[in-house]
Amino acid sequence: MIITEIKESCAMAIGAVAAHKLRSALTLLGVLVGVFSIILVMTAMRALQNVMESELTQLGANTFQVQKWPAIYTGGPEGLAKYIRRENITYDTMAALRREATLAKAVGAELWQGGSEVSSKYEKTNPDVSMVMVSPEIFAARNWTIEQGRAIMRSDLEGARNVCVLGNELSKKLFPHGGSLGEYIRYRGAKFNVIGILESKGGTIGGQQGNFLAIPITTGMNRYTRRASLNILIQAYNQELFEDTIEQTRGILRKLRKVEPTEEDDFEIVTNDSLIKQFKSITFAVRIGVTAVSSIALLAAGIGIMNIMLVSVTERTREIGIRRAVGAKKRNILVQFVTEAIAICQIGGVLGIVLGIIGGNIAAKVLNVPAAIPFDWVLIGLLICCAVGVVFGTYPAYKASNIDPIDALRYE
Repeated sequence: MIITEIKESCAMAIGAVAAHKLRSALTLLGVLVGVFSIILVMTAMRALQNVMESELTQLGANTFQVQKWPAIYTGGPEGLAKYIRRENITYDTMAALRREATLAKAVGAELWQGGSEVSSKYEKTNPDVSMVMVSPEIFAARNWTIEQGRAIMRSDLEGARNVCVLGNELSKKLFPHGGSLGEYIRYRGAKFNVIGILESKGGTIGGQQGNFLAIPITTGMNRYTRRASLNILIQAYNQELFEDTIEQTRGILRKLRKVEPTEEDDFEIVTNDSLIKQFKSITFAVRIGVTAVSSIALLAAGIGIMNIMLVSVTERTREIGIRRAVGAKKRNILVQFVTEAIAICQIGGVLGIVLGIIGGNIAAKVLNVPAAIPFDWVLIGLLICCAVGVVFGTYPAYKASNIDPIDALRYE
């Protein structure tokens, strides 16, 4: 009985929407715009989030990083002074941690330098190739796998040798026909012998992960800089010792850097989870802002639906009287008009969702990230449309259900 009534109400609602195409289209346009804006942003954010979470988890298993600067900084220029005043993390700091961090399986250091041009006897690149100075432990800490040749070894550091390991994409650019092992490249005025090639890691936003070269950290510091702050990567033996290793490292660093017990750390400890959590907190604020703005459009659309439904009730007064005369109850009239309001909202919502997913994935393609469909927000969008229909359709439906049947039949 109830199912039959719902089917009948839905059929009548669709018929009423189809009978007034232009009016219905203008009414559902507000819902379409509101849902479209939400789904558009959520689709683009989900696609971006998927790839960013993948890129932010580049530390190896049970690995965390110590650095001078926060991994993601969202404050203004005035907040930078706090970090500028911090002492640099030095090679001696890494050596002390290696001696004293008994829970650590490995302790290594790295220092990234900005983009420059790299050349071989065959090709040269754009000035966008990064260089990273590393100790041998970084290869395991960064999940870097050697495809050809070997990684940087302790003897390379001790001799400050001019050797390098190339990212996979950089190797293909410089040596398009292969055979890069044993060859020489030029970077910032120095020649480096290629001793290894890394496995490909795929694409990133706006570029490729393999567009860099790694050299021994001692070679880099002797040739390019001694004053920059290093990043130290520490690997625990297992997940059970991970938190204990972090706390031991924090204690050693506070002692080495003479941080008072009442003062906060003057360094940052970064894990895969902390990076993802910080990124999600930033995107959460964006999502809240978009939802708030879109809610205004949905509110306006709801008021428009209420107005149109009130007009529809007036126009169909005689129809209501006839239905009541042949046995329809107040409840049947109420359900009919609420269903009609929900139908208008759902049609606008479905169109908004489809257009939002298409628009969001076009944005993802522009950003060079894989497409995504935010199924949770699709469901939320449909539920919001249903709620708007119920909230703003109830009063017109109530008014329709309380029309006196005798007066309705006399209505011209």
